[in-house]
Amino acid sequence: MIRVTVDGKEYEVKEGATYGDVAKLVQDNYEYDIILAKAKNKLRELFSKVEDGQEISFFTVDDSVGRDCYNRSVTFLMITAADDILSDGTGQVVKILYGLSKGYYCELDPKYICDEAFIEKLKTRMREIVEADEPIVKSSLPTNEAIDFFREKRMVDKEKLFRYRQASKVNIYSLDNYSDYFYGYMASSTGILKTFDVHKYDKGFVLQFAFLNDPDKVADFRPENKLYEVLKESKKWSRLMGVDTVGALNDEITAGRGNDLVLIQEALQEKKIGDIAEQIVSNKDYKFVLVAGPSSSGKTSFTNRLSIQLRTHGIRPQLISVDNYFVDREKTPIDENGEYDFESIYALDLEQLNKDIKALVEGQEIDAPTYNFVKGRREYLGNKMKMGADDILLLESIHGLNDQLTYLLPAKNKFKIYISALTSLNIDEHNRIPTTDGRLLRRMARDARTRGISARETIRMWPSVKRGEEKNIFPYQETADVMFNSSLIYELAVLKQCCEPLLYGIPQDSPEYPEAKRLLKFMDYFLGFSSDYIPRNSIIREFVGGSCFNV
Repeated sequence: MIRVTVDGKEYEVKEGATYGDVAKLVQDNYEYDIILAKAKNKLRELFSKVEDGQEISFFTVDDSVGRDCYNRSVTFLMITAADDILSDGTGQVVKILYGLSKGYYCELDPKYICDEAFIEKLKTRMREIVEADEPIVKSSLPTNEAIDFFREKRMVDKEKLFRYRQASKVNIYSLDNYSDYFYGYMASSTGILKTFDVHKYDKGFVLQFAFLNDPDKVADFRPENKLYEVLKESKKWSRLMGVDTVGALNDEITAGRGNDLVLIQEALQEKKIGDIAEQIVSNKDYKFVLVAGPSSSGKTSFTNRLSIQLRTHGIRPQLISVDNYFVDREKTPIDENGEYDFESIYALDLEQLNKDIKALVEGQEIDAPTYNFVKGRREYLGNKMKMGADDILLLESIHGLNDQLTYLLPAKNKFKIYISALTSLNIDEHNRIPTTDGRLLRRMARDARTRGISARETIRMWPSVKRGEEKNIFPYQETADVMFNSSLIYELAVLKQCCEPLLYGIPQDSPEYPEAKRLLKFMDYFLGFSSDYIPRNSIIREFVGGSCFNV
């Protein structure tokens, strides 16, 4: 017998016991199903064996780490079920394309028909596999054998990916006679994967996951049509350039075509910004341009570039910094943890902001405030502001799409822009790159370079940042007049150069180490690429340095 400790209590288990065996002993102490373990500050799958004397903690499907594992496992379940229904042995039947509507948008290989009949068969087969509580089995292959394995299965993206793999082995997961590679940990069996749904959408379908804070329920399916169109367009361009996976990007870099890729991507973004400027100037009613998006989307660089494009049309844009309208520190709302909630819309003096904007539109001069963040007070330093007849006012704020921010302004005078880094790059046909990972790496590079904030601290703060986005930004994104994708196909190869040293500096005994290790493994897929060829006005310069703008 061996002894382990869970939450300060000691348990005795048989030698050779797994983390899953220990989880069964303590499951009643948790509200939701246990899906992963942690020991020696490393994540462990439940089918792994425990060691004598270990201190173990568990993650449930309601934890952020556990939820990622759950969603990945449901994805494997869906792919397995689709393969059961359709596969004729001539290749992959389904591809994961984008994150959409609290889930993944997927499409079948064109030779298969995706209709409501298929969706019902898929859901039925998925539920059958869940009811059977099939084990998910993990094995390991030498990398060269894994390349041969994926070539035989006609998984071209994975074959290409592992040509650049530095690790000597590759983990393979198997379920119900289907085997695949996945980036990240898996559940030990399918019985836990009870909550999901599948909806027919456009040419494919959306696999929906459970709520993070209510893992027994799936969100109502609400098509995000505007977001979908932006994602689809980005994917189309990445395919036209032949770079829609990490392996394909690595091929371009090794072939010496990285510089061409940079020039094409930057030209495309400049065209998009120019098109947005055309939309604004074509409607004389537009007096206010509201720019909103989640953290590290590149809002500041985008707004500067949009201003330049507007000037080419003879329009003089003027910028109001919404940050200067914070309420006095003691009036700031308090969050559920008893801390100041600076991301709440009520952390702003909405009344004064609207009075000033209304006065500007009416041709009056205002005394624009400056917020003293040290004192936590608004100050008036003689910064006078007045709009001309042809001027346009630019407001950049996380609340820009929320009409409460500008409640005194007529809707016909507002042009709303949603900006986010929506990567069109996938690891392979079945592994998405979460857009939050790209934004986290952007923020990490900028925090270290300009704010003296360590990678460890950036990771620690990130869950709070994401909660704020879920509350204040994402619910309003479909109300935007236009969406702009600030992601660049090549950027993760550049961010690798900046972020790897920062992540290696995180101590192994710190709470942030497991996430640092995950990100390091993620960046190991990429070949590094120098920032030397990137134009000075590029959005990525806001994060890696060298921008011509004051960012």
